[in-house]
Amino acid sequence: MFVVELILFLFFVSIFAGVFGSIVGLGGGVVIIPVLTILLGVDIHFAIGASIVAIIGTSSGAAATYVKDKVTNLRVGMFLEVASTTGAIIGAALASYANSAALELIFGSILLVTLVPTAMKIGEDIPKSPELKGLSKRLGLKGSYVETNGTTVNYNADKPAAGLIGTWVAGILSGLLGIGGGAFKVLSMDLAMKLPMKVSTTTSNFMIGVTAAASAGIYFARGDVNPLIVAPVALGILVGAAIGAKVLLRSRNRSVRKAFAVVLAVAAVEMILGALGVTP
Repeated sequence: MFVVELILFLFFVSIFAGVFGSIVGLGGGVVIIPVLTILLGVDIHFAIGASIVAIIGTSSGAAATYVKDKVTNLRVGMFLEVASTTGAIIGAALASYANSAALELIFGSILLVTLVPTAMKIGEDIPKSPELKGLSKRLGLKGSYVETNGTTVNYNADKPAAGLIGTWVAGILSGLLGIGGGAFKVLSMDLAMKLPMKVSTTTSNFMIGVTAAASAGIYFARGDVNPLIVAPVALGILVGAAIGAKVLLRSRNRSVRKAFAVVLAVAAVEMILGALGVTP
């Protein structure tokens, strides 16, 4: 009976994770990993393995909706994915050399740091679009989408090189920590490339599945993917991601940024306390 209860618990928690993950572009790993490691005492490596597979589910569940509604910028996503995928393979290869406490501490600290620039823009709805020039102009890194009130938002991408470096780091974090690297992907597009928050989170959702898939094989080969954990997590994440996608399309950029900040703060505190051996 305990196994059935565990599976149901993971399923419903994963729905919640999928909803938030698809809205803020983080893939659900920021919820799933703390639940598995802190509440259930699962080793961080198995938690990361489950999160990696779940992230692919989040991306699949939400990305289709976002692409259909033309909020995701596919050109920007494919441009940045080159660096992200390369970083993911490097991160996954390095993961076996890090101990559980170190991974938890790194994970929590990184999330905490990302709160600073996010909080500075907490009240911003639609950012001022920069002039399309240089590499962005040559690659056509621009786009538009329609808000819920019918307003068309046109935007251009700024500083693509900075975005590329940021997503390379995001890829390493994805492979190393199993979080999809969504936090750094969103921040790279939001802060460096000056894309609207909705575009940043939806494009991140499109990218995280590819990034996670690049490192998933290494986790499978090491035996870090436990079917008993992964099955309910992946299914719940998939359901939650579909729900979250509908919620985001009806939300304002300002609201999405606030949700992004809240999820980062809670997950950061949980993981840092877990690494220090303190029960929250």
